Formats: sequence, structure tokens, C-alpha cells
Amino acid sequence: MLRKLAGIGLLFVSLASFAQQKAFTHADTLRGSITPEREWWDLNYYHLSVRPNANDSSLAGSTLITYKVLKSYQTMQVDLQEPLQITKVVQDGEALTYRRDGNAFFITLKKKQETGKTESVEVFYAGKPRLAKRPPWDGGVQWVPDGKGNTIISTSCQGLGASVWWPCKDHMYDEPDSMLISMTVPKNVMDVSNGNLRSVVENSDNSHTFNWAVKNPINNYGVNMNVANYVSWKETFKGEKGDLQLSYYVLPQNLEKAKEQFKQAPKMLKAFEHWFGPYPFYEDGYKLVEVPYLGMEHQSSVTYGNDYKMGYRGKDLSNTGWGLKWDFIIIHESGHEWFANNITYKDVADMWVHESFTNYSENLYTEYYYGKKAGEDYVIGTRDLIANDIPIVGIYGVNQEGSKDMYYKGGNMLHTIRQVVNDDEKWRQILRGLNKTFYHQTVDGSQIENYISDQAGRNLSKVFDQYLRDVRIPVLEYAFTGKGLQYRWINTIEGFDMPVKVKLASGKEEFLSPTNEWKTLKVKGDKSLAIDRNFYVESKESKQASL
Repeated sequence: MLRKLAGIGLLFVSLASFAQQKAFTHADTLRGSITPEREWWDLNYYHLSVRPNANDSSLAGSTLITYKVLKSYQTMQVDLQEPLQITKVVQDGEALTYRRDGNAFFITLKKKQETGKTESVEVFYAGKPRLAKRPPWDGGVQWVPDGKGNTIISTSCQGLGASVWWPCKDHMYDEPDSMLISMTVPKNVMDVSNGNLRSVVENSDNSHTFNWAVKNPINNYGVNMNVANYVSWKETFKGEKGDLQLSYYVLPQNLEKAKEQFKQAPKMLKAFEHWFGPYPFYEDGYKLVEVPYLGMEHQSSVTYGNDYKMGYRGKDLSNTGWGLKWDFIIIHESGHEWFANNITYKDVADMWVHESFTNYSENLYTEYYYGKKAGEDYVIGTRDLIANDIPIVGIYGVNQEGSKDMYYKGGNMLHTIRQVVNDDEKWRQILRGLNKTFYHQTVDGSQIENYISDQAGRNLSKVFDQYLRDVRIPVLEYAFTGKGLQYRWINTIEGFDMPVKVKLASGKEEFLSPTNEWKTLKVKGDKSLAIDRNFYVESKESKQASL
């Protein structure tokens, strides 16, 4: 998902002080932690059935939840946000009692929950869901007239949570292995959701039901509903795993523009399969769906609202020109198919796993089609958007993400680590290896950090700590003395030990290995140096050094 651009400021605060500034509530804990009422059951399958009503902006429907009992427990937490209401819960045909605690419902199960057994409950609900305020950044459900007598209905809910529009286990650590999405809408419109269209059932009340089958694990915010009078077309992408069906859904008046703009989708897939490995959801296909907001990374159903312009609504975020060579939403939101939908954070505090890699994918796409220097120009150009305000890693267990720097700073962190690895093919295999090793998994950020360190053959823990958990930019302090070039890291965490490439006045390039203590390199005649621009660090020349 893309975060809204904001003003740049420098406010140096620690993660601890950030946590102290925000008073977390009981509701935050219910939403953001793996409660006892969540941990005892493993989610296997959802059947979400919904009928949206554009006349009064309401929803009515149910979620069938199939799960495996991990340990015996008799209370289940299911989440549904106000003002929606659960109206009934049924297991094996018998109605169950439940109590509400804010946006969490605690269901008392009558049947003995035996370890290892597979069970199901069906949760019925109704009401008027929260209206999206600034989708996708402040999401919910949108009801937008199309000017032709129809209402466009769309959902966006990352961070806010899928429970804003349907009852679910609203924590990212647990995903269903598969899902069926059934949307009942008037016959003058259609629904596009995730996966493949299994069937369309014609009903007697001038409605029809679209049944979308998702064959792969899916994170809850990746589930979407898109209702409109769409026109569509398809094509086939010849990819690493064979034929991949590409489907496009747009409003009729935008068909010709869309057919031209969406030619970038196969190009995106070719580039990202090169860098990241096969598209992770061949069985579910790939869709681009027009919506009345900017766009979002809904799994196999990427939503698009970039006005059919290149760049970010016609703007190059890097100010280099390269960002106007491609449509930002097609590239960025599709990059999330690998980092967000394939590899998914367990806790939103590790949202950098989604956004840093996907921001970096913009650079890699640029490099694939326009050359390595163009990719470098692009990612370096985005540094002006880095705020260095609070740490990128958020607060665990309370549904709290960190700084928006997870985008541009995170992308530059990964670009910097690529320079440390100093082997482009090895780096590409690390990126592909991530998507293979953590295929269809939810992860802690530490798992990603450790994997990259292991594959790089170098302990990068201090590098990750510096860029993810601190707000300071490392500074290479150096001095030319009678002993030669003396250098060290300052403005860093203790023990920061990242190597850095520099170019001396003679033209000679050197890899230095600074620490927080002074080191010396014997050089002759050189009295200046420049840091390789690909490292996201700064430099400071001192008049004298000490050892």
C-alpha cells in the first residue's frame, strides 16, 4: 500500500519515547495481540458471503470460519468493527451466545473443542460499515455514484483491518489456506474480488451472485469487494511457471485508455519474476481493477485509481525523470504481490517487510528496463522524501506501525545493503530466495533480517538496527593525517560496523570497514574522498583524528 506524502521534518525520538507518547488502550491490545481466544485455533478456510445495499450503504451477510483446534478452549474471538453488528453465530446448527468488547466478539462454544479436530462456525452480521474517509490511507467502504445511475462500491482497509467490513480473525499472523467470496449485487453491476470466478448465480430478485474462489493463503486486508458496471478483457502472460491469466476490469468510458496503460502489467511481471521469482499466485490469476481511490495491493485483485497517468498521478517521486517512465500504481501495488501477499508480516510493527521491499521494487523495475544507473538515480532521488522522524519498526502487539520512512528510507536501506553484498547476482538470488523460503508465509521482521544476513555471509544485524530502529543517518568521519586516512562511524548505534565504498582523490576506490573506533588506511598524496552515492550515509571531514 502507498502512504500519503507528508511534509518533511526532523524530530529525533527513540522508539521507547514514541511508545510513551501514545497511550495504548485495551482495544489496541485486543486488536493487535494474539489473545488466548485467538491462539488456540488455526484458521483454515473462509466463505465470505455479502450482499451490499447501495440504497442505504449497508451490508448484510456471513462468514463461515473453518479452523483446526490446536488446544482445547471454549471461547473464540472474532472481530467486527462498529457500527456493524453480529446478529447470530451458529455451530453445527445450534445458535451460540457471545459478548461484545468494543470491536471484538467473544463467542462461547458449546461443543467440546478437541485438539486436532477441524470445526466450523458461521457468523452472521449486518449494518452500515464505516465510510472510507481518505482511502486507501484511512479506509473502509466507499459508495460512489458513477454518473450513470449505478453505485461503485469498493473496500480498502490495511491497518484499519478487514473487520471494518466483514467478521474475521483480524490479526495478520493467521491466514486461511483458501477462501470463497460470494457477492450478491444487482444485475446492472458486477463484483470483482480475489481469485478466479467460479460461477455467477442468477437470483429471482433481480440480483446475481459472483462466487470467487481463492486457492492460496490470503491475508485479511487483501480481501476486497469491487462493485461497478465493469467492462473487461483478458490476456495470457508466459511466465516462469507457465501460463498466467491476466484480467482487467475498468469503467466503460476508460476502456481505450486502460487498454494502453495496462500494457505495463506484463512488463511488470517480467521484471519482477526476474528479480523476485515466479508470481506467487498463478492458480488465482492476476487482475487490475479500476476503483475510485488511488489503489491498493489486494491479492490477485490489485486495485487501480492512478487516473491513467505515468508516475504518481503524473508526478515523479524521485524528481529524476525516471519515475515518469511507468505507472506508479501498476508497479508499486503489484510489487506487493511478492512482499505483502506472498511474504506477509505477522504484526503491523513489521510493515517495513511490505513497504521497504516494494518501494525498492520501483528501483529494480527501473533498472530492469532502463539500466543500472537509472535505477540508482531513482532510489537516490527519493531520499528527499525521508523524514527520519521516528523508527521504522513500530510497537508490537497493539496494531501500531512505525514511520512512513519504511518506504523511501527502507528502499534506500536495501539499496545500501546491496552495495555491501557487492555481488549483483548474489543479491538477486537473495531476493528470489526470500520469496521461495517464505512462500505463502507470515513472518516476523527478524526472520527476514536473519535470512539476508545468512545468505550475504555477513552479520547485518547492526545495519538493520541502525536503519530500522534508529532515526540517525550514519556519518563517516575522516581525516587525512601524517598516518594516512583515518576514519570511523559517528552518529550511529553502538557497534555499527557497515563497510562503505569510497573514492579517493587519486581516483582509487576503496572499501573501508569503519567501526565506532578510529582506523587508519595508509595512503599517499590523497587528501580528499567521496562516498559512493549508493550508500545512504553522510560524511564529515575532521581536522585531526586520534587513535
